[in-house]
Amino acid sequence: MKEQTKKGLLFQSEDFQIVMHEDSDPEKFLKSVFIEEKSSFTLLCMLSQDIHLEIQNRKTHFLFKRNQYILHYSPEETQTELWTENQEILKYIRIQISYQYIFNLINPESSNESAEIFEKMIKNYFIFLHQETPPHLTVEMHLILREILSYSKKGMLQKLFVEAKIIKLLILIFEQFNEKNISEKTPKIAFIIKKFVDENYHKNIKVEEIGKLIGINQNKIRKEFKSQYHITVTDYISELRMLKAKKLIIDKEIMIKEIAFECGYEYVQNFTRAFRKKFGLSPEKLRNG
Repeated sequence: MKEQTKKGLLFQSEDFQIVMHEDSDPEKFLKSVFIEEKSSFTLLCMLSQDIHLEIQNRKTHFLFKRNQYILHYSPEETQTELWTENQEILKYIRIQISYQYIFNLINPESSNESAEIFEKMIKNYFIFLHQETPPHLTVEMHLILREILSYSKKGMLQKLFVEAKIIKLLILIFEQFNEKNISEKTPKIAFIIKKFVDENYHKNIKVEEIGKLIGINQNKIRKEFKSQYHITVTDYISELRMLKAKKLIIDKEIMIKEIAFECGYEYVQNFTRAFRKKFGLSPEKLRNG
């Protein structure tokens, strides 16, 4: 989508609102704020690099690469902020769809399949692709967005055109999320957890928070991880932290409390206790020989 023909509010009706946002300034911190209406679905398509998203009511934060998207359900009116750091452009498309339209479209009472899709939408299943990262826009999705941006007719024809394109986008999203067999996902759960822990063990994280962040039930996290790696998630986090602490402890210019913080411990005494349990002596004694 190199060329940009329209910007701002592109379409609005009782069921839909489509906004094209593009802001550029190489010397300014770029930020965009909008309100997700109560009981609404929002499809956000990120068209520039490293866009941060924060949902105020839920204290939820995501970081998106270019051409990633999320389909998000908001049960209540929510303020959402998007911003970039050290970037020259903030560019995205926002498509908001009413709850009632989605309900009527899918008709969850008509079949088990429809009920399952609707439940997944309500529970925000369509945020992470296979519980890993935000999904990427496909070429076909890009073409649909381009068609919406370039459509020039107004009135009933525009309404029918937009509705048809949004339905097509939803179909592509559902297909993208269901492209792998359920049996293929299960073995990946432990790997996903390990990858997340490997990248975040230095932060003050707990199993409960991991579950919320990657969208997997905490009991399933404990079970799948222990089954695959024969160690609990908590013990694995501790192992990684202690390995890092042992490497840092030899540098006498780094204070013990700084090492504790770097290894994900909020309190020095907790770090010292874990260190002594692992190595049999305090950080100070190991440092001083």
